[in-house]
Amino acid sequence: MPASALKKAVKKNIQNIVQGDYAVSNDPERMLTTVLGSCVAVCLFDPVARVGGMNHFLLPGGGYASSTAKSCGLNMMELLINGLLKSGAKRENFQAKLFGGAHMIEGLTNIGSENAKFALDFLDYENISVVGKSLGGDRARRVRFWPTTGQARQKLMDRAETVNVEKRVVRKPVLAPVESSDLELF
Repeated sequence: MPASALKKAVKKNIQNIVQGDYAVSNDPERMLTTVLGSCVAVCLFDPVARVGGMNHFLLPGGGYASSTAKSCGLNMMELLINGLLKSGAKRENFQAKLFGGAHMIEGLTNIGSENAKFALDFLDYENISVVGKSLGGDRARRVRFWPTTGQARQKLMDRAETVNVEKRVVRKPVLAPVESSDLELF
């Protein structure tokens, strides 16, 4: 296989999980990846069914205590759990690995610790075993997770890379007005 074809095949099996997203897979070739600062990613897997998934969330607003924050975190956890159950996982087999929750900017509220606390409290309440975690600190992380085996790797980013992560701007798509005859479903 030519090098370009091999590179394309490898890229096809890597799925990037962005903030507010999740994915579930039972494909042994699939790798889920994300970059985290104060956000948290929960990697949840069933080693018996060989299916797993990852989410990536940041509690909005006032943090863990607010009902808006709880509903955001709860939603992301429920989406991940329900996705796993639909893929054949059994709740009693769930194992979790957590990453992120860094304190990225000195002098501001430590939303990272609030994100980490929410995830840990949720998993404890749901009686889901945490088999690994890397939470806190002051550096961003690049996380790779293989959902069928539960294997995870992280790379702490250096300060220059971390600054670039903090300055990323998420732009909302500009949508043109749609008339009924212009509606296209795909």
